[in-house]
Amino acid sequence: MSFVDYLQALPTERLKLAQYSATSADVERALSSCEGSLSGLMALLSPAAEPYLESMAQRAAQLTRQRFGATIGMYLPLYLSNLCANECDYCGFSMGNKLKRKRLNLEELRQEIAIIKRRGFDSLLLVSGEHETKVGIDYFVSMLPEVKRHFSFVAMEVQPLSEDGYRCLVSHGLDAVMLYQETYNPQVYRQHHTRGNKQDFAYRLASAERIARAGVDKIGLGVLFGLDDWRFDALLMGHHLHYLEHQHWRSRYSISLPRLRPCTGGVQPKVALSDKGLVQIICAFRLFNPQLEISLSTREPAALRDHLYRLGITHISAGSSTEPGGYAHPQTQLDQFEIADNRSVEQVVDALKAQGLTPVWKDWEAGWINQSP
Repeated sequence: MSFVDYLQALPTERLKLAQYSATSADVERALSSCEGSLSGLMALLSPAAEPYLESMAQRAAQLTRQRFGATIGMYLPLYLSNLCANECDYCGFSMGNKLKRKRLNLEELRQEIAIIKRRGFDSLLLVSGEHETKVGIDYFVSMLPEVKRHFSFVAMEVQPLSEDGYRCLVSHGLDAVMLYQETYNPQVYRQHHTRGNKQDFAYRLASAERIARAGVDKIGLGVLFGLDDWRFDALLMGHHLHYLEHQHWRSRYSISLPRLRPCTGGVQPKVALSDKGLVQIICAFRLFNPQLEISLSTREPAALRDHLYRLGITHISAGSSTEPGGYAHPQTQLDQFEIADNRSVEQVVDALKAQGLTPVWKDWEAGWINQSP
């Protein structure tokens, strides 16, 4: 059974009713459990868990330090292009938006790399709009080797590809793929994706399995909170994570928890996720899965980010740009969305150290795998 089949067979209405009917006893049972379960995650994401946030936060912080120590991995996004062939009403890159379009050439890529390396980063996330003809597999193959020459860990957040496409990129040095479903509600998904290949809900949903079969080391899941009921979308993402870890256990997994941010032509949240709700999601997933990597981007404001680091976050970006060529030549009209934490890398690092946390610039190297003791 694929996860597409799994989700179709899931009694979602009954599951949602159960989530909103969870009791304090269900939450206490989940808090006392030594092993995470989907029923426990459901309780920890429910309204009944709100009075237990302090206990959840303490437990989440403890589990995070046990598994990851007092470290935070540092990464930076590098936008290759804002060309896009999709209409998505929450994204600044949407095809119908009137903005200047750009695709980096090799020289422009090298300029961005030089600036990022000077800032100390060794983990890079390559991002682009979804345009298969102008920013497709051939373009990625032409750019990836140059990027891999300079960075130990390279992830990509681009359109879904075929299994062979992912396997090709792995052969050129790709380490991770971040591919977010946006929402697990197919009806709501259709409302927000009105044109282009991204309309295909099932193909996107099945992408993680193609990525895993292609041998990608790390796979990132995510929901864009605000498109639908955040509690239930988060629970379904937990089901997706649980499925993948059991069916494709050779890959490791991470999640990202972005909230809707202002952008050109963007929509307002249907169900706003409050700061308190974001804390609840982070803590619930840490209790559900102690080894899970959880990323926090500069979408969130500085003060909030500083308060979230210890609760379960393992990786953060700092000093980010969300436009192609944005490190060498900032032009905000090319942005995908507005950044909320505009601090410099040095300022973010100082904030981490003030909390006794250690920023980690490099903790992965292909040559370390399968070495003899």
